[in-house]
Amino acid sequence: MNGRVCFAASEMYPFSKTGGLGDVIGALPPALARMGVATTVFTPYYGTLRTAKFDLNLVMRNCHVGYPWAPITVNVFETDYRGVKVYFLQRSEYFDRKNYYNDHYGDYFDNAERFIFFSRAVLAVIRELGEPPAIVHAHDWQTALLPAYIHYLRQQDPFWSDTKTIITIHNIAFQGRFSSRLFRGCGLPDDAWSMNGVEYYGDFNFLKGGIALADRITTVSPSYAREILTERFGFGMDGILRHREHDLVGILNGADYWIWDPKNDRFLAAPYSRMDISGKRICKLDLIEKFGLSLHLMDRPLLGFVGRLRGQKGIDLLLDILPRLMEQDVGVVVLGEGNLRHEQAIQEMARMYPERLHAAVSYTEELAHRIQSGCDIFLMPSRYEPCGLTQMYALRYGTPPVASSMGGLRDTICPYPESRSTGFTFMRTEPEDFYQAIMEAVQLWENKTAWGDMVSRAMTQAFTWEKSCRRYVELYNSLTL
Repeated sequence: MNGRVCFAASEMYPFSKTGGLGDVIGALPPALARMGVATTVFTPYYGTLRTAKFDLNLVMRNCHVGYPWAPITVNVFETDYRGVKVYFLQRSEYFDRKNYYNDHYGDYFDNAERFIFFSRAVLAVIRELGEPPAIVHAHDWQTALLPAYIHYLRQQDPFWSDTKTIITIHNIAFQGRFSSRLFRGCGLPDDAWSMNGVEYYGDFNFLKGGIALADRITTVSPSYAREILTERFGFGMDGILRHREHDLVGILNGADYWIWDPKNDRFLAAPYSRMDISGKRICKLDLIEKFGLSLHLMDRPLLGFVGRLRGQKGIDLLLDILPRLMEQDVGVVVLGEGNLRHEQAIQEMARMYPERLHAAVSYTEELAHRIQSGCDIFLMPSRYEPCGLTQMYALRYGTPPVASSMGGLRDTICPYPESRSTGFTFMRTEPEDFYQAIMEAVQLWENKTAWGDMVSRAMTQAFTWEKSCRRYVELYNSLTL
């Protein structure tokens, strides 16, 4: 395609990450660059970057933004990451915090101000750089106002006249919904305060503004694109999405096999592949020893869960059935953080079963990789799952998932007992259904030949970003040609 694509996102691995959004922004722009698409990324300069070992260069000082007061400015740092120029926008009072969006007590009180500032700073820096982008591709609520700003800027500033916009919805449950008073002074005209703009039942809704005013809307799997048109999964946005259904596209995320591949994973105790899976047993022993679990589990199934400890991810379903799982002589390891009540519950249960259950209430990339490689079965009981990346990683690591049949999970897991099965799914997100699906997996695990066949099929699955990029390039060309 002709012209530059500018990504704007609140996370980008390896610089920042809380979940799938960070992984996507760390992988999709480089994949597009490899296909010849000129791509840049704009993301916040979080305080953690000061002590991280990244080569970031200050390239712009005191670029005028003007929000939330007239003289406010932003500093800009730059680096090249896998062929992509990445700009980090620095304003310490907004982004120099322990967490990105919230703490145990809830969202930061000034999140609206923080991400209005960020979106306006993106526009200011692009303007200062002097090259109008062909596409501004915004991601989730934190940058969803960018399509709205550009929609109105095109009407008055020739610099933006040919720039098209896309909003990608990674999780429609998170919308950036704030008090109406915060609309005043945000930089949008009064016309934007309408049912076809940012207004939502009297509140200021960032994501709704993006959905209403972007040129195209994408989400992260075909199944999720269909689901969010319904009242059950639309979280109040189903009406406006149905209104814009002809502009909505579901493009399945890819897995970054440059990072997630057991053949060359720097975090693993031993490499392995579909052709020689012997190293996976070494990884299992390594994980068992690291977490102080019983060596008896080397000959029993070890189940892993990596994800936010929140209702969406179904951690409460796992907590409900854990005592029954412990009776089945299996091991369970959990990695994640989130709801304080769930954190405390899983830690308390781990104290009850110290040799067969371990809970790491945190998140590190290293532990995520070691759990994927060291476990036999991966658990994803999500109540909804826009795409999911961890099940893709689990498949590549020969760890068949037990997952709800939701969104991208349905698009990526072929369920047992089909002949091409790569994992296990269940329809109703109820504890009993989840438990029965796990028992089905455990039973198959005990048949070493059948289990080995499933593991081999799982490891051949290839959800590459190149496939997804071709769809994005088609979408970009439809807007710019």
